[in-house]
Amino acid sequence: MAKILDGNALSTTIKNEIKAEIGQNHLQVGLAVVLVGQDPASQIYVKHKKKDCEECGVMSYEHVLPEDTSTEELLSLIDRLNADSKINGILIQQPLPGQIDLTAANERINPLKDVDAFRADNVGRITIGDYRLPSCTPAGVMEILRREGISVAGKNCVVVGRSNIVGKPMAMLLLHEHGTVTICHSRTADLAEICRRADILVAAIGKPNFITGDFVKKGAVVIDVGINRDVNHKLCGDVNFAEAEPLADYITPVPGGVGPMTRAMLMKNTLTAKKLQDS
Repeated sequence: MAKILDGNALSTTIKNEIKAEIGQNHLQVGLAVVLVGQDPASQIYVKHKKKDCEECGVMSYEHVLPEDTSTEELLSLIDRLNADSKINGILIQQPLPGQIDLTAANERINPLKDVDAFRADNVGRITIGDYRLPSCTPAGVMEILRREGISVAGKNCVVVGRSNIVGKPMAMLLLHEHGTVTICHSRTADLAEICRRADILVAAIGKPNFITGDFVKKGAVVIDVGINRDVNHKLCGDVNFAEAEPLADYITPVPGGVGPMTRAMLMKNTLTAKKLQDS
């Protein structure tokens, strides 16, 4: 039976640490969240992030724009947030309506306020190991491993997924900790065979229950980044938990695993951004 890696409990610990640091140092920390349109899932995420801010002692500033907002209007708001000293982090909730240029919006954010680490220069910093603001989901995974005492050095690490948000930065962070890293994706041949070699398997492919027991080596650490809905509309990950859990030594659940850790790392990045801006 695998040990369940409880992201809810760990994220609470981290948020308490952030709150204590903010309080002890009498810091004023602010996060601006920009939501364009009325996407129901995005509204839920924004609500969660507001709650996280309250728990950490971070001021939350919400900006809700109409569905028909143009790229130019969004960029104008970002310029104002960049210039506002009360705002230490800027987050643009995705997905955005089709008429908005997401790349232009991300690149307009001050690099020291890019708490999602979506700008090309911040992604590049992660690649060369000279980063200040890591991507939130990969950073959350690394924090889970670190706090559980799971060493990456010398381990075979397989990342299933190659997105700029998760897969690529995840691979880089594992590599920086001296893991031997393989990145797999939809066109990888013999995917299950490659995954079975993994001491640490990170699933970030965005397909519900895709990683079955046939992909998991006995004794592996299985990290499920996916957030999907199954055929019954029930929340699930990329990993078939029922099949993988008996084989793994450690496994993250969905929900309650990587998801809350991603949000905790957003709070940590916002505090880091505050300190960078004050230095």
